[in-house]
Parts: sequence; C-alpha cells; structure tokens
Amino acid sequence: MILVLALVLTATAQNVRAYNDKELNKEAAYGLIKRVLPEHAGKFEIAYIPKEKGNDVFELESKNNRIVLRGNNGISVASALNHWLKHYAHCEITWNGTNLNIPDPFPQVPVKVRKLTPHEYRYYFNYCTFNYTATWWDWKRWEWEIDFMAMNGINMPLALTGQNSIWDKVYRSMGFTDKDMDAFFSGPAYTNWFWMGNLDAWGGPMSKNFMQKQEALQKKILERERSFGMTPILPSFTGHVPPSFKDRFPHIKVNTQQWGINVAPAYVLNPETPMFKEIGKKFLEELIKTFGTDHLYSADTFNEMTPVSNDSTYLGGMARKIYESMAAVDPQATWIMQGWMFLDRPNFWQPTQMKALFNAVPDDKLIVLDLNSELNPVWSRTDAFYGQKWIWCMLHNFGGRISMFGDMNSIAADPAAALQARGKGNLSGIGLTMEGIEQNPAIYALMLDHVWNTAPIVLDDWLKAYARRRYGQKSPAAEKAWEILKNTVYSHQPWWGTNSIITGRPTFSPATVWTYTEIPYNTKELLGAWKHLLDASADLRNSDGFRYDIVDVARQVLANYANELQQDFARDYEQKNMAAFNRKSALFLDLIDDMDNLLSTRKDFLLGAWLNSAKAMGDNAREKQLYERNARDLITLWLDKDCNIHEYACKEWAGMLKGFYKPRWQQFFAEVQKQAAAGKPIDQKRFEEEIKNWEWKWVNATEPYTDKPKGDAVAVARALYTKYSNRVEQAYTQNKHTK
Repeated sequence: MILVLALVLTATAQNVRAYNDKELNKEAAYGLIKRVLPEHAGKFEIAYIPKEKGNDVFELESKNNRIVLRGNNGISVASALNHWLKHYAHCEITWNGTNLNIPDPFPQVPVKVRKLTPHEYRYYFNYCTFNYTATWWDWKRWEWEIDFMAMNGINMPLALTGQNSIWDKVYRSMGFTDKDMDAFFSGPAYTNWFWMGNLDAWGGPMSKNFMQKQEALQKKILERERSFGMTPILPSFTGHVPPSFKDRFPHIKVNTQQWGINVAPAYVLNPETPMFKEIGKKFLEELIKTFGTDHLYSADTFNEMTPVSNDSTYLGGMARKIYESMAAVDPQATWIMQGWMFLDRPNFWQPTQMKALFNAVPDDKLIVLDLNSELNPVWSRTDAFYGQKWIWCMLHNFGGRISMFGDMNSIAADPAAALQARGKGNLSGIGLTMEGIEQNPAIYALMLDHVWNTAPIVLDDWLKAYARRRYGQKSPAAEKAWEILKNTVYSHQPWWGTNSIITGRPTFSPATVWTYTEIPYNTKELLGAWKHLLDASADLRNSDGFRYDIVDVARQVLANYANELQQDFARDYEQKNMAAFNRKSALFLDLIDDMDNLLSTRKDFLLGAWLNSAKAMGDNAREKQLYERNARDLITLWLDKDCNIHEYACKEWAGMLKGFYKPRWQQFFAEVQKQAAAGKPIDQKRFEEEIKNWEWKWVNATEPYTDKPKGDAVAVARALYTKYSNRVEQAYTQNKHTK
C-alpha cells in the first residue's frame, strides 16, 4: 500500500509540476485569451520567464505590432493580459458588468512593463461562498470564475466541490448504508456547513447522481486551475462522522458538537482514538486517488464551536492528530487553517491555546488565514500568529448581501501598510474570503489591485480610471458620481453591512436580529450620485457596467428611503394616527413594487436566476423540487421556521420583493389594522409565530419566477428618480434622527 500510494503521489506531483514553474502551459494561457478576446486572440504572443525572488512575475510589451505577454505560469500571463486590458485598452471585467470594447487602433505598449507580486500566496474563496453564491454553478460559470481568478493573480483557490463522493466512498467501505448516509449528508445548499462539521442531513437527502456530477465538475475545476499554475486547496478529514457511528462503534469515543444555531448536534470523532488517523488516512487516499493533490489541505474542526476543553495539551494533541492524518498519506502536506475561530471565540483562544494549536504542527506546514483583516485583524493582537505563516484577507460580505458598502480608503491603504508593518511576522500573502460574491464589484477590483503592487493605491486617481474602464469612456458626470459613492456607501465597513428593513421580518422596530438598517452616511448625498449617473446616461447607457451601477445606486437610495418610511409609519401608529399610518404603509408597499420593477431590468438581481439554476441541477421532478426548496430556504429562513438566523442573506432581488417580502408586509399591515379597529395593540410575538408558518409554506412552494430581465434599466431608473427624488430629500431633511 505504501509503495502504491507513493507512486500515486509521485505521478500527481509530476502532473502538477508540468503546469507550474518548470514549463508554462501555453495551451491553457492561449485558451483563456481566446475565451476573453476571441476576435483579437491572434494579436497576442506568449513567452516564458522564470520566477523572480521566488515569486510570480509578468512582463508586457509590444513587438512587431503584437502584444507580448510573458510570465512564469498561466496566472502571470493572464495577469499580464488583464494589465493590458485595464491600462491600455481601458477595459474592465467584473461579475456585474464587463466592458471589452477594444479601441481602434489596437492599443500598443510603448514601454515594457514588468510586475513582480510581493505575495507568495493569493488566496480566494470562503467555505460559505460555495453555498451563498456557487451552489448551482455549472462548468460554464466555473470556467468564467477560474479565468477571472487567473487574470487577477489568484494562485491558491479553495477547491471544495465534489468532496461528498469521497466521504461516501470512505464510509460505505466501512459498512455504512444508504440510511446512514441519508442521515449524514446535507442538501446541496448546505454542503459547506456539513463540510465544516456544523450540521448533518439538513436539506437532504443528497442523491448519488448529484455527488457523481459534482465529482466530475470538480475534476474539470482542478484541471483548469492547475493548468494555469494554481495550487488548489483540497479538504481533509476533521473527524466528522455519521450520527449512526456511535451505534456502530459504541466503544469509540465520539464528541457531539453543537453549532450556534438551533440545529441538531453533529458528531466528531475524538482525535485521540486510533480510528481518527485510520479514517483520515482512508479519506486522503481516496481524495488523492480521485482528484490528485497539490499538498494543500483545509481543516477547520472548531468552526464557530467551542472545543470540549481549553487544556493546551488536549488542543495540541488534537492539532497534531489532524496534521498527522494528512502527513501519514502526504508527507508534503500543508495545513491551511481558517483564522475565523480566533475572531469568533476570542475569549477561548487565548495565547496559550493558540500556541498549543500552532506548535503541534511542524514548521512551515501551517498557513493561517486572517479572515477579516480589513475590519477585525487577528494578526495585530497575536504577534502575527506567533510566527506562523499567515495571509491578510478581506472578508467584506456576509451571506451574499447586495447592499453597497465597504471602506474604500482602508482597502486602498491597509494591505500595503501590512507589507511594511514592523510586526507583520511571517506575512505570506493576500486573500479574498467573502461569504458571497457577485456584488459590489468596485470593492473587489480595488482589493485585487494589491496583488501585483506594494504601494498604497491613490484612490481618487484609481476611481477615475475605474469609471473609464468600466463604462468604456471618460465621463465627468460619472466621475462626480463615483466621488459621491466614495464618500457615502464606500466610506464605511459595518460588521454585517447595511440593509433595508424591507428584507426583515415585519416590525415597527428600526431593525431586526439580522437586518441592520443604520446608514452611516447622508442619503441625500447618495441621491446626487444617482442624478450624476442619469446625467451621464446619454453617453454611457450602452455600457453593461453602467446599467448595473445605475440600477444598484437607485436600489440603494430607495432601500435607505424605505427605512425612513417605515419609521414614519411606526411613529404614526404610536401616535394612533391610523389615517397617516394607512397612507404611508400604502406608500411603503408601492415602493417595494417600484424596487422590484427596477431590479427586474438586470439578471444580476433576479430571484428566478437563483431558483431556476437550482432546478436545472435536478435530473427528475423530485430532485428539482428538493433543490428549489434548498435554494428558497437558504435565502429566507435558513433552516426551519424556528431558525434563529432567518433573513441572514437579505436578498433585495426582483421576485423576492414582490413574491416574499411584500406579501409578508401586507399581512403585517392587515394585522395592525385589525387590532387597531378592535382597540388593541399589535401582538408582535403572536404575529411572528403566525408569519413563520406562511414563510415555511413559501419555502416549500413552487410558483415560477422568471430568470429573464425585462425593461430598460436607464429608463426605469430615470422614472423612479423623478418619482422619488423630492420625497427622499424631504425625508432626510425633516427626520433629524437620521444622518
């Protein structure tokens, strides 16, 4: 067995090396160019140059009327192409709008450009991204994202797709049955929390067919990532076992782990038992046999859960066993550890506990992700993770919320400042760890510009260049809009983001448990950004990025205004002015309709795109219905009707607004009016108990929602500006409780 495994590892390593620094895979690099610029691919030439100082490098120049892209791997070549697109062709590629209108004459590079990244590692993804955004991705969508990663210099992507088939093979080899596995595997929209050992079974069962398709998809993902020279991070065994394990092996010690929400506990094998290493070895052998390896493995045993003991000997022993279960199969294994637990449970993870965890792993075999460096850096209060390698990461988004927010000034400066910090320790890279993507494209474009730079970004200059790239031409009005956006929505980084009360469970309170409505800027100023974009629309209306932005800015202004309107009718109710309450609540419902119509103009904001992609993953009626329920549940109740993180995702989407949020508010208003007519106050607790039943029915319903946009984004945005601009101005002038 040892000889066979050694041969497998050697073959895998050789296969990966062929795509890394020993030889540039020109076929893969040309393939990306052809996908991005099919009409111009013949105007580019690719050449190999070696790494510099151990890090990736690229060069860009014009030669014989062709653009020469040089790099040490496909990532560097793709990054050279992106540099040319941004700085010479003035183009921009984002999730939400892309400009690839190449100027004529074809832009040349007058002076050779050479860029060396200061970061050994450029990490991408969060466990949660695989569900809040990527649950229903097919190969076409994955292919786009991998190209996007390569063009932005990413070399260390988390690669978790398809791992359920590995778990299935391992546990079935130990005698576990269909019944056992159905009680273990979650549904497709909850795999990330299953992988982290937070929950079992919810949203399942997961079909064998689905697992096989995901395994095949993962093989495509890994092949493409490796072809560019990326080193994907694969999962490893962390002790998660089926609930029936305790019955099948009663003599083996199994711990229960209770996550922070009202979900049944999961079962985790105690690392001190020999079976932990035995199963871990089986898991990694099957993983490598199926997917190959790049020797990077993710393991997060304590995600949002408190270990059973804070004894340093226990914690060190557990970490040692986890690593040894990797190294027993792959001696080159490196453990990639999410640092979220140190932020989530700071009182538990004191220096003694953290050092015990770290010291149990051999030197240079552990890399810690500081998951929320931009807002809550752990590195700065732990002596840079006590000498371990670590990566500076921007989290930014929770749950895939689409509100406009992020601190641009900090993002422009802080990653570069960390590179120069005296206490940076073994800082080894930069990363993006968002829970959900496909929102706030400017924030991520700004962050990704640090991949190939060491100096802080001059934000005002960057914004002007970004607007030109995004919209395809310079526009003074658009530049004024972005100046306002920088000083309003992009001047702050709230912990959870800011949301509209529309998405919260109906109430008279200004916020709900997961709906944070405080707006730390002046919405009257934001209204000015909307106006400037409308002023620019005659020239920019055909730009895809512009059409997204004008909808997004209009949505944000109206979402903020909804918070004001809600507090207005709450005061009317408190003052027993039911005539005013009825009038303003009707305006509130009308506003929801208008927002829905606005968002209907962009596929980015369609509930139907999410639900229909879920149904498309199913091969029969039963699977389609199960996957749709998964998709509906994750963005609303999250689990069952009693779940305490309902509305976590806060989706301001067309279809969600008219199909879910509006009917819920209508029922609230009807109950308020009914009780007021009887001379009674609203019983909020009783209303929430009743509305939960309606919400659960919606989760299990199957009414269709379109995935096709309708209407003209600019025309609808202009009509709504005419309708609401004076109302917004008056609301933020009269109501002194707002900024």
